[in-house]
Amino acid sequence: MVGGVGAQRNENGNDAPVRSNWERAEAEALYGLPFADLMFRAQSVHRENFDPNHVETASLLSIKTGGCPEDCGYCAQSAYYDTGLKASRLKARADVVATAQRAKDAGASRFCMAAAWRSPKDRDLDQVCEMVGAVKALGMETCVTLGMLTLRQAARLAEAGLDFYNHNVDTSPEFYGRVITTRTLQDRIDTLAQVRRAGIKVCSGGIIGMGERVEDRLGMLVLLANLQKHPESVPINLWNEVKGVPVYATAERPDPITHVRLVATARIMMPKSVVRLSAGRQYMTDELQALCFLAGANSIFIGDVLLTTENPKADRDANLLNRLGITSGLA
Repeated sequence: MVGGVGAQRNENGNDAPVRSNWERAEAEALYGLPFADLMFRAQSVHRENFDPNHVETASLLSIKTGGCPEDCGYCAQSAYYDTGLKASRLKARADVVATAQRAKDAGASRFCMAAAWRSPKDRDLDQVCEMVGAVKALGMETCVTLGMLTLRQAARLAEAGLDFYNHNVDTSPEFYGRVITTRTLQDRIDTLAQVRRAGIKVCSGGIIGMGERVEDRLGMLVLLANLQKHPESVPINLWNEVKGVPVYATAERPDPITHVRLVATARIMMPKSVVRLSAGRQYMTDELQALCFLAGANSIFIGDVLLTTENPKADRDANLLNRLGITSGLA
């Protein structure tokens, strides 16, 4: 799933060369530019490909919580750790659709459904496909994250009308084994390939603040930017504090300027991808979020809860975007 230079069409219908042959040293050189130069370059790339004064708004719901058999060291939903989270069964379709309708009414254009599985069983996938169809009938884009997929499972989701599949690479190849042992990085890349083959758009990013180095964050971007086709959505998650998991002992929240530098570097390396400020925004000041938007971030999750952790209140988001003159689905 790696390649050289190809053409990918941006949302304005323009074709431009997009690189898939980045070297780590090149990413480091971009990241290390004087701040004003880096921001100017990122904002210039952003304006070439997107409306710089618009932010996409999405909503995320956990449709099956906890009891996951993976040992991801950052996750409250892993069965390996005592985080005080109670496992639940798959939600009923009616409840999921009702939540999606509320999200749409609140301003979300995309509805994302997450299940804490290693990989879905066929009987569960049947129910998820029904949810996808019902949410699409509301006029929303759909996204799911269900763990690893076979090509057949990906094809079934495509037939149900799924727009996006989320499967994060999480971190750099070098740091990955320090956080997860039950699923390899290649497993994740293979699932992304299945999703692509089925014709579903890819949402894939990672997590910062787990104790990794800047080099690891850039290694994650290089991995994503060297996929044969860049992910349509790239979520950058700031680790949400969870007691009881191994990462709690190693976590270190990134300096705000390094966070902005990472967003700007992602924008330059993946010019046509939507870059989402995902989990952890409750830790970010308005000023930090504003700089991230200036650096090229153009998507956020709205709603008070993301899976099992907090998210900024809708009125705070609406107030911030209004002060910045940024349009979104929020009133």
